[in-house]
Amino acid sequence: MTKKERYQYIIDYFLATSPVAETELLYDNPFQLLVAVILSAQCTDKRVNLTTPAIFGKYPNPETMAKAEFDDLFPIIKSISYPNNKTKHLIGMANMLLNEFNGEVPMTVNELVKLPGVGRKTANVITSVIDEQPNMAVDTHVFRVSHRLNLVSKKATTPLAVEKELIKYIPEMYVHRAHHWLILHGRYTCLARNPKCNECGLIDMCTSKEKIKTQQP
Repeated sequence: MTKKERYQYIIDYFLATSPVAETELLYDNPFQLLVAVILSAQCTDKRVNLTTPAIFGKYPNPETMAKAEFDDLFPIIKSISYPNNKTKHLIGMANMLLNEFNGEVPMTVNELVKLPGVGRKTANVITSVIDEQPNMAVDTHVFRVSHRLNLVSKKATTPLAVEKELIKYIPEMYVHRAHHWLILHGRYTCLARNPKCNECGLIDMCTSKEKIKTQQP
């Protein structure tokens, strides 16, 4: 099977099993999604979703969050990983939105990465989810699943390298959904430890299946 055929097989599988794939973060507008994605770094979506209602209730927009005091915002997000840094990032992000982007969340990766707390992965999430741009955010799940399914070469040892290979082979129309396909597959089936190989519809594509099976209890 060629690499192109492998990609098509996997895309066809997800189109059949998960035609609608989207972020599990809860939000009502681009600003709320940006806040949620910043908070989600090294934290579960479930924990973020438990925390954001209180944040959005008190700080529903950049104007209110820009005026937030550290000591007022910090207690609300203290259950999130790295709350000290993320509190500073959120306040700084809101101020920059007001000062440089007229209070609107920009929709280009180059502009988004200027914001405090926003790296390439976060910028790719925002643009792909809100605007369906063909940008691929590579988190730990995408990185792991891409390698196990042999979608990327062993030489792709960084998130950026994985991103570039995936973008090269996934048809542009599917990139924004493929991001979620790979994340959700890694989150619920292709787990880092004890992957659920017996439940995986892509087991025949998995180049690591024998190694994984021997590691299972």
